[in-house]
Amino acid sequence: MKSLLILCGTAFMVYVIYKVYRFQTLDNGLPELVRKGAVILDVRTEKEYATGHIEGSVNISLGTIRERYMELDPKKTYITVCSHGLRSVKVENILKEKGFQQVYNGGAWTDLQKTLSQ
Repeated sequence: MKSLLILCGTAFMVYVIYKVYRFQTLDNGLPELVRKGAVILDVRTEKEYATGHIEGSVNISLGTIRERYMELDPKKTYITVCSHGLRSVKVENILKEKGFQQVYNGGAWTDLQKTLSQ
């Protein structure tokens, strides 16, 4: 009985964390930022990007961002995306460490694409 309660509690916490994540990323005004000129930065590899991406997005992979971040304008707004949202969080943090102030995690590119098309 105790293990069932622990399992249910854990499942509930995972659900709450997921909902908070969704609220802070995809549902946090990202379409409005795009309308105002935010750049979608796809941080997947070139091969992944070639299989599909958001039209107009810029592709700089997580593996090359530390060398290529100088290609980006720190005054612009960026929304980082990848396949599931993990690499985009890493790049968001790297860019903020480099002095970029307007960087947001967009999560999975397919989710952001759906959000933008609504």
